[in-house]
Amino acid sequence: MSSSPLTKLQMQGLLARHLCIHIVGAFIVSLGVAALYNFGVAEPRKNAYTDFYRNYDSMKDFEEMRKAGIFQSAK
Repeated sequence: MSSSPLTKLQMQGLLARHLCIHIVGAFIVSLGVAALYNFGVAEPRKNAYTDFYRNYDSMKDFEEMRKAGIFQSAK
């Protein structure tokens, strides 16, 4: 029986190598989440506000609220 010596486990630099891999992965995931939030939430919200205020008449809205009796001081 010939026995070959067992190879040593690499322990030196193991933490640094794993941290480097995980930091790069976390950076890529965070960029992906930020892009998804921007295009999935922020842009539609901005477009909705733009569409709402494009035809918004504040005086008409005020008159409707005044007629409904929301304001006590404005008759």
